[in-house]
Amino acid sequence: MTTADVRLATTDDVPEITRIQLSTWRTAYGDALGTAVNTLVPEEVSASWTEAVEHPDTDVYVAVEGTTTVGFCVAGPAPASEVAAADGSLPDDADRTGLIASLLVEPRWGRRGHGGRLLGTAAAGLRRRGAERGITWVVQSDSASLAFYRSVGWNPDGTVRILDTGERTIKELRITGTLDLRLEHPETSDLD
Repeated sequence: MTTADVRLATTDDVPEITRIQLSTWRTAYGDALGTAVNTLVPEEVSASWTEAVEHPDTDVYVAVEGTTTVGFCVAGPAPASEVAAADGSLPDDADRTGLIASLLVEPRWGRRGHGGRLLGTAAAGLRRRGAERGITWVVQSDSASLAFYRSVGWNPDGTVRILDTGERTIKELRITGTLDLRLEHPETSDLD
């Protein structure tokens, strides 16, 4: 039986994180992103991941099954621009809000609890940094990710943003919830 685990990423993990991001985006978000997903340059994506792994305010986690990296999650303090209301006002807990900037599990490793373990580990890390609440953004058409976050008690807060890929626009919903997660059966989570 192989062991599943989550650990902090190092720069040695950057090639696998890059591979997972590019392959998952092409598979899961190809329709939403259009041809823009094919213009991503692996070296540039890797450079961005190296910066994220080395950034002192960011925690990058990887999910592993046996010796294989199967997913990743990036978490840190939520910038004011991410937590602000549409009118720019900040909630009272803005300085105690963490951001899950990305959480991806490679589709072929899905439904094994990796997404739940990644989110649970990231939530614990954010709590250690003083956060009490978390937010993330999910593409409105991504029903699997929306169901996953709802399963842990995170829900849309009514804030929407539109991203322009140059070819089409993508509507994202801001999702929020407590960092005191209760992952009773992470092996059945929809995202993973």
